[in-house]
Amino acid sequence: MTTSAADTTAPTDGDERGQASGHTSAQDSVPHGGHGYAKQKDQHLKRLRRIEGQIRGLQRMVEEDVYCIDILTQVSASTKALQSFALQLLEEHLRHCVASAAVESAAQGEAEGTGEVDAKVAEATAAIARLLRT
Repeated sequence: MTTSAADTTAPTDGDERGQASGHTSAQDSVPHGGHGYAKQKDQHLKRLRRIEGQIRGLQRMVEEDVYCIDILTQVSASTKALQSFALQLLEEHLRHCVASAAVESAAQGEAEGTGEVDAKVAEATAAIARLLRT
């Protein structure tokens, strides 16, 4: 079985984006009409299923004793697809959760709302740090 990276990689730009927004963590209340990715949920699930197919393809390649470099090429394609998905979710989080916190902060007055904005920025920063470690 020989498969090229181009055959299995998920799109990384534009075609699945639409209006971007963000997400709230499980601990947060959801006062802004749900998670930021809610508008794109079906597209995200479709994309994740495609990535899942790539991983299953890797399993088949190993079962069929495909050449090592061909498998590594597919690992790279799968990794890039997951990274692209993660970046899209991060963008949605920044646009939805962090931006909403900033708007609420401005409405409440700077002193009252600053804590929520700082918490959202710290949460996003930690997520970025986790992505960079991979």
